Amino acid sequence: MPTRIPHWIDGAVRAGTSGRTSPVTDPATGEVTGEVALAGVEEVDAAVAAATAAFPAWRDTSLTRRSAVLFRFRELLNERKPELAAIITGEHGKVLDDALGEVSRGQEVVEFACGVPHLVKGGFTENASTGVDVHSVRQPLGPVAIISPFNFPAMVPMWFFPVAIATGNTVVLKPSEKDPSAALWMAQLWQEAGLPDGVFNVVQGDKVAVDRLLEHPDVQSVSFVGSTPIARYVYENGTRAGKRVQALGGAKNHMLVLPDADLDLAADAAVNAGFGSAGERCMAISTLVAVGGVGDDLVARIAERAGTLRTGDGRRGCDMGPLVTREHRDRVAGYVDAGEEAGAKVVVDGRDVQPDGAENGFWLGPTVLDHVSTDMTVYTDEIFGPVLVVLRVDTYEEGVALINANQYGNGTAIFTNDGGAARRFQHEVQVGMIGINVPIPVPMAYYSFGGWKNSLFGDSHAHGTEGVHFFTRGKVVTSRWLDPSHGGLNLGFPKNS
Repeated sequence: MPTRIPHWIDGAVRAGTSGRTSPVTDPATGEVTGEVALAGVEEVDAAVAAATAAFPAWRDTSLTRRSAVLFRFRELLNERKPELAAIITGEHGKVLDDALGEVSRGQEVVEFACGVPHLVKGGFTENASTGVDVHSVRQPLGPVAIISPFNFPAMVPMWFFPVAIATGNTVVLKPSEKDPSAALWMAQLWQEAGLPDGVFNVVQGDKVAVDRLLEHPDVQSVSFVGSTPIARYVYENGTRAGKRVQALGGAKNHMLVLPDADLDLAADAAVNAGFGSAGERCMAISTLVAVGGVGDDLVARIAERAGTLRTGDGRRGCDMGPLVTREHRDRVAGYVDAGEEAGAKVVVDGRDVQPDGAENGFWLGPTVLDHVSTDMTVYTDEIFGPVLVVLRVDTYEEGVALINANQYGNGTAIFTNDGGAARRFQHEVQVGMIGINVPIPVPMAYYSFGGWKNSLFGDSHAHGTEGVHFFTRGKVVTSRWLDPSHGGLNLGFPKNS
């Protein structure tokens, strides 16, 4: 019997009342394991109302007490992260080690947010004018919405909600309906950590919930991660409603390999970054650009390594798991068909993979397409699957021009032993996150995550300093006091509370 997956509103589980549900499947078996409630407008309004009611008290809670809750959440998450990883594997399909890595990278943002007193402190100028002092403060926005994708059901929400909560906001999280249970698990962990009811809410749903969050007058900001068309939709509709919006879109991440590179290192990196999490990463390397005459040798090394990968159930110690749904698996396989028909050479074919898993799982093995051109859909479109396409150019300049001409600018990497070429690349390439001999350049939490061009809509990247500024507003106070004084005796050691 499939499990009912409800909402979490005002500190309690809430059953769905809209009458609409959506199946949740185990991608490794094809079995329907859950039925998630899909919210109507009334349920979204109830979640926002809970966040609105909780905001004044949470905003006025001292930084010391807020930090204590964050620290407790961090400790509980660290103790029980295998539980969360198992939930992710069961609904998304990624292997357990990868799921654990996702939780750990999300936890980095929790740890960053634990330092909120330092992050929101303002500046002070004494005697800016005669007898006049000026100081600045940062204050929270109010209820904020987070709309997260299926590929990282724990890490992506954790890019946003630790910073939002630490800075005094209240949250309504709308997770993907494909893998919704991780959000409920984290909501219960927040309650155990001592977060007041209503500060963190989870409303399950689809486009109905998204649209209501975008238009709701009490929602002050929206944070979104997903495909570029939906990111553009969220940005345009959210800003039209007067909200702050940070909408992170799609990617086509290129890896440029120069002739002087260590080809074994480059081949390892291409396989790791191309096929980890079955390619369902916005920072996956999906496009390899071989410069000069290294193409044949590099592709041969990649094909050899890809052939050793074991695709199967993520709970069996396999290297790569299934795709998230049958429809998505068929869509990705369709791109491989189209690439082959357009003239690309299928060097490694994952369409007929023999998985270590149930027959009805959503399987597609590692796939490598060589001699791809820029007009093929396998290059122009974000495939979001275990498909690595290889393009060849004669020079470094051609490679950079190819990358810069692409509509996406999320992440990129260069593999070289030439420091001058690497320095030139990081200056010239029009991409937001760059790796030098690093294939997945996801920044640490104290830096900010985000791309350029059609990979980002809005002015703010996720977490880091930009995340703190996104979830707060600046205020500047100019003051003059004629005769400040105070009195009273207290010999106790001063303490925070």
